[in-house]
Amino acid sequence: MPALSALPHFDPRDVPLVGVDDHLPAVPAQAQTPEALRQRFAAPPPWVPEVQRERKFMEREPALAAVLVPIVLRERPTVLLTERTAHLSTHSGQVAFPGGRSDPEDRDAAATALREAQEEVGLESARVEVLGSLSTYITGSAFVVTPVVALVRPGFTLQPNPHEVADVFEVPLDFLLNPAHHQRHALQWQGLRREWFAMPYQDGARTRYIWGATAGMLRNFYRFLMA
Repeated sequence: MPALSALPHFDPRDVPLVGVDDHLPAVPAQAQTPEALRQRFAAPPPWVPEVQRERKFMEREPALAAVLVPIVLRERPTVLLTERTAHLSTHSGQVAFPGGRSDPEDRDAAATALREAQEEVGLESARVEVLGSLSTYITGSAFVVTPVVALVRPGFTLQPNPHEVADVFEVPLDFLLNPAHHQRHALQWQGLRREWFAMPYQDGARTRYIWGATAGMLRNFYRFLMA
C-alpha cells in the first residue's frame, strides 16, 4: 500500500475516526446541475469556509498556488482528481486536484490552475469553463491555494506528466457533496491537535483515499453550495 504522507511513521488511514457527518444533508441534485452551478458562482451567497488553514508542519515562506476543481459533465457528473507521484517533496502519494505554484506571468488564479492542469494531465483549456473561485486554503506546507471550480466537456484525452502524476481518476460529484461520506480524523502530534477530513471512495477494487487539503477544499465547496 503506498504511503500517503512524507512524515515518517504516519499514515492517515491508521488514525481513528472522530466521527462521520451523516447527520448533515447532501447537496440536492438540482443544485449540482451545470446551470445551477453557473448561477451560484455568478451570484454567490454570503458563506463561511469551514476549513481555512492547516496547522503548519513545514517551515518555509508562503507561496501562492491554485488548483482546478474540474467537474466533468458526464451523465452523472464527476470530479477529476490525480494521485501525486511518491517522490515529490510535498504531499507525495496523495490524492490532489490538478494545480500548483503560481508563476509570475500567470494573470490570476484561474490562469495558474488552467496552466497547471495542462502541464500535469494534458487537460486542454478549450474544454474548460471556469465558473469562479472558492476561498483560499492554507496548507500545512505553507501554500496559499485558490481552488478554481470549472466545468469540463467530456471527450478529452489526458496525457499525465509521469514526473508529477501517478494516476488520474474520477469520483462522482454527488458522492463528494454528501457529508455521509465525510469522515473526521484527529491526532496529537508535536504537542498539537491536528484535524482533517477524509472521503474514501471505493473505485472498483481500489480505495481512493481523499484526505487533507483536497478533502478540506471539497468540504468548503459543500458549504458554499449549501449556503
